[in-house]
Amino acid sequence: MMPGGPHSMETLHHAGGIPAVFRQIKKYLENCQTVSGMDTNSIANAVTYVNEEVIRPTDSPVHASGGLMILAGTLAPNGAVVKSGAVQDEMWKHTGPARVFDGETDAMKAILERQITEGDVVIIRYEGPKGGPGMPEMLSPTSALVGLGYSRVALVTDGRFSGGTRGPCIGHVSPEAAAGGPIAFVKDGDSISIDLYDKTIKLNVSPDELEKRKAGWKPLQKTLTSVLSRYAASVGPADLGAVLLQK
Repeated sequence: MMPGGPHSMETLHHAGGIPAVFRQIKKYLENCQTVSGMDTNSIANAVTYVNEEVIRPTDSPVHASGGLMILAGTLAPNGAVVKSGAVQDEMWKHTGPARVFDGETDAMKAILERQITEGDVVIIRYEGPKGGPGMPEMLSPTSALVGLGYSRVALVTDGRFSGGTRGPCIGHVSPEAAAGGPIAFVKDGDSISIDLYDKTIKLNVSPDELEKRKAGWKPLQKTLTSVLSRYAASVGPADLGAVLLQK
């Protein structure tokens, strides 16, 4: 689907919609009741039309990979998410220097002022569930990179992305910076390796060096009051759903 492919959501609807998707992947689905009151098999079996140019059969996929992928590694021990279907093939494997920003505002300023170089890996941290707080969407930086013509810049964040994101944009990095995850200890110039074939994202810094950085680390302090303060103190990590934890 757009922007990772040529088809709009309206095209999907006219091609048979989500019931047609159910039919195409029926053998992979557990038959369970949906909010409609019907179970998944019943919905799939009731389909009478599927445009297979839009909703492809499983034996004729658009790409070897699915639309989403979970990465893990020394930068994201508990995982990260990438919309792999919207990453150009030449960026499936990339190593570059980190450009680190403690928040979206500073990153946007650097991007718009063209302080970013092709090959860089832009790190936007302290935008996770606790650090945001609330895990804000990082669509503006990615849109700015595309709009300014960058093609070989990766973006990594403990924040989130929308469905409109395209390119090598990796979000939901966990543990997040505010919780003391490795993304908090990245410095400008550190080597970052992204490999979608191997499903890894690595911070190429020795464990001893990371321990030294961690020893002197203090989380970024934001002035929070009322509900946001209570939320930041109670919210869990992105890899567990960013739900409130009972104390």
